[in-house]
Amino acid sequence: MDEKDVQILKSMEDLETTSTEAVSDATGIPISTIHYRLNKLRETGVIKNDRLDIDLDKLGLGVTILVEVFTKDDRNHTESGRIISEVEGVTKVFFTMGSTDFIALARLPDSDSVERLISDFEELDAVARTDSTFVIDRELDSHYALQQYAEETLVEELIEE
Repeated sequence: MDEKDVQILKSMEDLETTSTEAVSDATGIPISTIHYRLNKLRETGVIKNDRLDIDLDKLGLGVTILVEVFTKDDRNHTESGRIISEVEGVTKVFFTMGSTDFIALARLPDSDSVERLISDFEELDAVARTDSTFVIDRELDSHYALQQYAEETLVEELIEE
């Protein structure tokens, strides 16, 4: 990966598009070069897919819940994480250090679904207890992590000389 790859990826995230034409217009990099580099980034696993971004609020999954999950001491964290990730509505699971074993993020249609979610967690043999938090408002909820960085920082931190 080099500076041009970073420039392409950053532009895609800033523009929130996979349009090579739009990226070319924004960066001045020829479309053929962008196609070539995107294919190389796919081959190396940097780009995992061509994503379809869905507005979950408009879809009807506007309730966000953060669930701290405390597992039983005798459980393997990899297996526990897999089990937790299978709970319907859970969209992200993080294995953490500290007093909490996992943090799960769930997107649900309504507050009635929260009761079902918590019941589903309580039924898991690997789970000792949970602590849930309703998200009132999402101040930052981006799928585009590169938007939070200056291009110069990305080049400085990610490119090996």
